[in-house]
Amino acid sequence: MIVDKMNLKQILYPKTIQEARQVQVALLKELKLTTLKQQPSLIAAVDSAFLDNQVLAAVCLFSFPELNLLEQQTIIEPHVFPYISGFLSFCEGPAVYKAIQKLSQKPGLILVDGQGIAHPRKMGLASYLGIILNTPSVGCAKSRLVGSFESPGPQRGSCSEIRHKGDLVGYVLRSRSGVKPIYISPGHLINQDDSLKLVKQCLRGFRIPEPLRQAHILSQKMKSLNRNP
Repeated sequence: MIVDKMNLKQILYPKTIQEARQVQVALLKELKLTTLKQQPSLIAAVDSAFLDNQVLAAVCLFSFPELNLLEQQTIIEPHVFPYISGFLSFCEGPAVYKAIQKLSQKPGLILVDGQGIAHPRKMGLASYLGIILNTPSVGCAKSRLVGSFESPGPQRGSCSEIRHKGDLVGYVLRSRSGVKPIYISPGHLINQDDSLKLVKQCLRGFRIPEPLRQAHILSQKMKSLNRNP
C-alpha cells in the first residue's frame, strides 16, 4: 500500500504545489478501477465546509441499501494548504480523513462530495481518500472539472458519458427532473458503471444522493455553530 511506502504526513500535508503533485503521481500508481467486489453494507458520506482559516469536515455513516443513518462524526482542522483547482484534496482531505477514522465501524464504501478520476490527474478527493484508506470510493460532484459530455435529457435518470482525453471517466446524471445534473466518477476499487449504479441507489427524491445531502446538512450546521457572532 502507498501509505506503507510514503509517510502519511507527507501524503496529507505536502508543503508546496510541487510536493502535492508528487503525491498525486505516487497515488496514481496505486489506483485501481474494477468491478465492485461486493455490495457494501455500510456507506460513509463525506462533506466539508470552510470557515475563516478552518476546514470543517463531516462524515455520516449509513446502512446500505436501506440508508438508515447510523453514526455522525465531525472534526475541525486548520486550513493549511492553498485553495487551488486540481489540488483541493490537500485542502479538505486531511480533515475528512481524520473524521472517517473516528467512525466506530469501517465503511465498505466512501461517497464523496467531489471528483474521483474526473480530474486533470485522475486524483480527485474520492480517489485520494479511497487509495489512502484502501476502500472503494465514488465521487459525486455538483459541477464538471474536466471532460466533455452531451447534456443528458431533462427527465430523471437520463445520463451521458464524461470523456477526458478519449477516456470514459464518469457520467453526468439527471438525478431529478428539471434540475441541474450531478457528475459521477469512480474514485478507487470500483468502476464507472458501478459508481453510477450506486449513486442511483442512493437517490431519495433530491438532486443530491441522500447520504451526501445529510453530510452537507451536518457540515453547514457545524459552520453555523462555529461562526463568530
